[in-house]
Amino acid sequence: MVRHFRFTPIALALAALALPASTLAQTQTEQQLPEVKVRDGREAAGYSAPTATSATKIEAPLRDIPQTVNVVPQELLRDQGARSLQDALKNVPGVGLSHGDGQRDQVTIRGFTAIADQFIDGLRDDALYFRDLSNIERIEVIKGPASVLYGRGSSGGLINRITKKPGGDIGEVSAQVDSWNQRRGEFDFGRALGGSGTAFRMTGAIERADSYRSQQFLNREAFAPSLALKLPGDTQLLVQGEYLSDRRVTDFGIPAFRGRPVDVPASTYYGAANARDVDYTQSDVKALGFMLTHRINANWSFRNTLRGYDYRLDRNNTLVGSVNEAARTASLNRSNVRRKEDGVFNQAELVQKARWGGMEHQVLYGIELGRQRKDQFFATQNNIATVSLFNPVLPVLPFTVTAVPSTNNLGILTNASAYLQDLLTLSPHWKALAGVRHDTFGQETHERRVEQPDLSRTDRAWSPRAGLVYQPTLAQSYYASWSKSFQPSAEAFPLAANNAQLAPEETTNRELGAKLDFFDGYATATASLFRLERTNIKSANPATNTLIPIGVQRSDGLELTFSGRLPRGWQVYSGYAFLDSRVIQSVAVDSGQPVQGKRATLTPMRSANLWLTKALGGSFGAGGGFNYVGDRYANPGNTVTLPEYVTFDVAAWYRARSFDLQLNIFNLLDRQYIVAGHGSNGNLNLPGAPRSAQLTLRHAF
Repeated sequence: MVRHFRFTPIALALAALALPASTLAQTQTEQQLPEVKVRDGREAAGYSAPTATSATKIEAPLRDIPQTVNVVPQELLRDQGARSLQDALKNVPGVGLSHGDGQRDQVTIRGFTAIADQFIDGLRDDALYFRDLSNIERIEVIKGPASVLYGRGSSGGLINRITKKPGGDIGEVSAQVDSWNQRRGEFDFGRALGGSGTAFRMTGAIERADSYRSQQFLNREAFAPSLALKLPGDTQLLVQGEYLSDRRVTDFGIPAFRGRPVDVPASTYYGAANARDVDYTQSDVKALGFMLTHRINANWSFRNTLRGYDYRLDRNNTLVGSVNEAARTASLNRSNVRRKEDGVFNQAELVQKARWGGMEHQVLYGIELGRQRKDQFFATQNNIATVSLFNPVLPVLPFTVTAVPSTNNLGILTNASAYLQDLLTLSPHWKALAGVRHDTFGQETHERRVEQPDLSRTDRAWSPRAGLVYQPTLAQSYYASWSKSFQPSAEAFPLAANNAQLAPEETTNRELGAKLDFFDGYATATASLFRLERTNIKSANPATNTLIPIGVQRSDGLELTFSGRLPRGWQVYSGYAFLDSRVIQSVAVDSGQPVQGKRATLTPMRSANLWLTKALGGSFGAGGGFNYVGDRYANPGNTVTLPEYVTFDVAAWYRARSFDLQLNIFNLLDRQYIVAGHGSNGNLNLPGAPRSAQLTLRHAF
């Protein structure tokens, strides 16, 4: 029984990764059936998620998947007081943070940029904006190439947000305030309409905030209605809508001096004195989609998913273009950027359960069609002003850039693909996963600048993967896997003259791993050892608007996690990553240094996170943890180092039947640190937030 253990919770969290599963979980023979445990929904599993859909597009136990999948559940997001995708992904080992030009969510995964590897309920969502979490049930991060199911991209992995769906009766409102004059209200309301199987749900959020960064502000509204209908036969229809409006200052951070970010207060802004009027980003996203599911019989089911979106970006920014270290000054560049995008994706999938050759099969047959129109305008004026490096007096700048546009075109991206996947049960102890996909990806760029020609190319690519799983007991799972993905020149942006003739980049992943269950499956440990290699990598420098041919990059790494419920009311979510990610072949030179042999940008060699909570009784609880990030390089030439840091966060709450009151304190020791960089320029580094407090009140009805 659990009460017999005498280890402290922290010791359990750290030691469980090294202990064999048989010491903490009952060994089962192949003749024994697992004990059936009834849990009150997904949240009852605590911080450990038993299943995920992203890696296979079927509901499969994580122990059966020969690939690393990190699940960030809603309960963890609530306990930590997370408000952004960046807050959520701090929990995932192997993820590096980028400020995304001050306009979008952007990270690296296992040393590779994931700018276009954003998905929502399995459909591509690669528009460049900051997502809201008010409609998110959980976040699933697939590690390694996933082109076999998702098409182009995903060198180091991808991020799939799982939305809240209609179901039973739901009612909750919340109000939140923090140290930076932040005010946020959320609601989540849903009802089941009689016994017909029809239900609706509406989530939303309104947020207003200032910031620890001078000039910064946030005005945000998000709403997401959804309706589930039971149709004749064994058929269901889910209709979902989404609306987001986000306005903030476009913040590229601070420059560097002698190989380190300048030593200035975290509030220091390098831009226009009238930034709220001329350095803002306005993002607007609208989306509508449906999912039709039909159970044909016990062995066959059909699913068709469609999503259309419309995205508008009005971005205006001032950033540091160059630094004169002798004069201790920084020159400023200014840009106007406009993007208009719309797109539609449709996936039609059949799932078959069968027994062939004495083996159980779950076969996924899929077809995906997609079309995106990406209209963009980019004008930049360099050296618009010069400011002191350590005590900038900000200039009042005009809104409109008068320079000739450097980009003014319409890109059209079309994709047609077919894929096949089989999850096989070879024997009671052996499983296998194999799949292949073929994509035909068309790219066109229609230029508005008369001196520039129109461009086009079509790429055809195969994306295979294979994996083998060995499960000696119900609590142990060991796997080996291999997969490939492709990244065409117009993976996320329209073709340009400097990349139109370049063949797609390719990434290959080889991985060994283990997944071990503890405490009757309420806690899980994972370990993965991998090598990722990507060829023909390119990177864009925003200060010069030029393409840097990085070359061949390799990531060798180890990732460890331990999460779930522990004895005596404890919960834990923890991870560790060691990443040796380097450019092993390149002719590029950056900041006077050869890129070959240098470490990948924004990728710490070591990082770790730990979050522990304890139910104290009487509806009270508390928790806390740390995030450690080793030093990273801000630019491909590795001439600017972002120093290592550790931050500590704590939380306490009172949770009654109908209301919660929660206090979160972030960066408890008030450390000064750099949380993110750009990745191709050493003078764009974002300071992390000083110590702050956040108070949240929730009411359920």
